[in-house]
Amino acid sequence: TVFYDRHFSCENCDGCVSGGFDAATSQIVLCQNNIRQQSHMNRVVTHELIHAFDHCRAHVDWFKNVKHLACSEIRAANLSGDCTLMNEIARFKFGLKGHHQTCVRDRAIRSILAVRKVSKETAEKAVDEVFDACFNDLEPFGRIPHSKADAKRAYRDFQNRDRYTANL
Repeated sequence: TVFYDRHFSCENCDGCVSGGFDAATSQIVLCQNNIRQQSHMNRVVTHELIHAFDHCRAHVDWFKNVKHLACSEIRAANLSGDCTLMNEIARFKFGLKGHHQTCVRDRAIRSILAVRKVSKETAEKAVDEVFDACFNDLEPFGRIPHSKADAKRAYRDFQNRDRYTANL
């Protein structure tokens, strides 16, 4: 069960960080001084909820295993809307073929460097080693929600997941 007053915290943060997941307290921190729009907050909450999901499901070793962190950052960048076409255009980053994967890779590396004192080469190596498996892990959505319509379809799929097998 999620309790908003217990599992979410709004705080002022340093730098350009928008949020974070604190595994020790199972709390999502939203950086109120760095989030200016509702759509940005929605992406940050989704991103951090994916980390929370991974923490519960995969028993991620956040502090000692950089590959675990890399996998969760890949999944969060891929599934949260961080790399939508409109966000990339706003960042003045353009590309067609394979651009979503490039964005996910770059955002994952950037997130690792923001939260761990590791070299860029270490972060890149960790992301490269786990990229394919983690990029293709679409749980809990089952699809990459590129739009609100995709997100609604994913939720409908989630609601109907046991519909055909419930009576077996």
